[in-house]
Amino acid sequence: MVISPYKFKGQWVFDDADKGLKREAFVAGADTIIDAMTEGIKNAAKGFNMLFSATPFPGYQVKVQRIGYEYGGTIYACPELEMVGWLCPALLKYFTEAPEFIYAQVKQIKSPTLRRRLARRFQ
Repeated sequence: MVISPYKFKGQWVFDDADKGLKREAFVAGADTIIDAMTEGIKNAAKGFNMLFSATPFPGYQVKVQRIGYEYGGTIYACPELEMVGWLCPALLKYFTEAPEFIYAQVKQIKSPTLRRRLARRFQ
């Protein structure tokens, strides 16, 4: 699965019209995990691609493990980054239940057309 987070008013968010999500925010530690994962991506705040899956895939960069539930969402620990983050109930729009593990990779958006479309959000 792929989403394209970007920063809106200083907060990491993403849109997914197919799932009925608009400016869905990453909060409670998930935002700081994204900060760490995107350190090497130029202009990440304007948008980047995040690939994620409940199973490992070639090139994944981070593996998070479910460690609990709180406020309808799921808490995940990221040992590689020594961080913990909370994913809101929107996670269940992608999985039937919160997976034990989530594997993720971040990539720079290479399409100039998509980058321009994302950049218009900031104007």
